[in-house]
Amino acid sequence: MTEPRRTADGWVADFAPLDRDLPFEPDPVIEAYKAGIDRTLLRENLRRTPEERLRNLQAWQRFALEWRRAGSRVRG
Repeated sequence: MTEPRRTADGWVADFAPLDRDLPFEPDPVIEAYKAGIDRTLLRENLRRTPEERLRNLQAWQRFALEWRRAGSRVRG
């Protein structure tokens, strides 16, 4: 597997850049919701390759399963 192209700040850049303006105005409702969201973790995740994201998801699923098993043992 080849290493993906990355921008200078670490973003994966395996797609053609958007070289034109979007054909629509931003939706004010969506913009209002975006104002209250910390996008730090989203950006961090987007810096990863799809394979890295999948491995991270699998690790979180194993972690959640272990917590579920521990809860079942405690409850009897």
